[in-house]
Amino acid sequence: MLSLVNLIKRFGDRTAVNEVSFEVATGQTLGLLGPNGAGKTTTLSIMSGLAKQDSGTVTFDGRVVLPGDGFFKLHVGLVPQDLALYEELTAWQNLELFAGLYGLSTPKFRERADDALSLVELSDRRSHKVNTFSGGMKRRLNIAAALLHDPQLLLLDEPTVGVDPQSRNAIFENLLELKRRGKTLVYTTHYMEEAEKLCDRIVIIDHGKVIANDTVHGLYRRLPPSQTAFLQIDPPISNDVIARLSGLPMVDSVILVPQGLQIESADFAASLGPILSVLNGAGTRVAAVQAGGANLEDVFIYLTGHALRDEKAPASA
Repeated sequence: MLSLVNLIKRFGDRTAVNEVSFEVATGQTLGLLGPNGAGKTTTLSIMSGLAKQDSGTVTFDGRVVLPGDGFFKLHVGLVPQDLALYEELTAWQNLELFAGLYGLSTPKFRERADDALSLVELSDRRSHKVNTFSGGMKRRLNIAAALLHDPQLLLLDEPTVGVDPQSRNAIFENLLELKRRGKTLVYTTHYMEEAEKLCDRIVIIDHGKVIANDTVHGLYRRLPPSQTAFLQIDPPISNDVIARLSGLPMVDSVILVPQGLQIESADFAASLGPILSVLNGAGTRVAAVQAGGANLEDVFIYLTGHALRDEKAPASA
């Protein structure tokens, strides 16, 4: 549905987007991940037609997208990170305003607005002013506004940022429902667990460049074969025993955590016997062994060398 080829965007001497290329298939949910300042929002702005790249192309269903492209605007919905709402208007009046921008007829608007408010669970607040809404409710209304013209493609920039856990879960359920309806979603987020559950494919950007483009399972295969396990033990052990465990072959690290040990090993199955032997010799009983798998945060740190930062992004991020 959407294709980006060698996008470059500069701000003065800084290259915010550096030869970014990837594709989004119809009905696919693609996660765009990266630390603040990596180029995610700039890439999303170019994808939506709001910003113009210095070079490279964006095509939608085989048609080159240019800033101000009216055809493209009728088929894409944008949910920006900064709320695009009028605080003194009611939820319904905000939707009326956006419907006018899309040229929707009154009957069509009412049908679409009812459906959008129902999806984001704000039907009972349609006559309330936006300045009475919580942050999560405003973000859900932001999504509703982007759905009025029934776009094929929805671009969402940090739709769950800065809201309480209950609102975040509600927004995530909204996105799952849109995915079930067959919408194509491109979604930036700082929450790895969301991307892991929602996305069919993930593109990781760092310093303006694509450093990974794969499925979640494909990204996991890029990790080295180090494994993590948790051992529940009784009683606690001494630093001397921890040092002996750390010195075992294939054991990378031993960390004392509440009620047990977290052990990283190049091959936990092979190292488990020697680990248990050391603990038994120290009179320590192992109540349970739980092998832990990698998560998407581990992949991100391995590929970029740092965690996914959560501070406020700069305007050109």
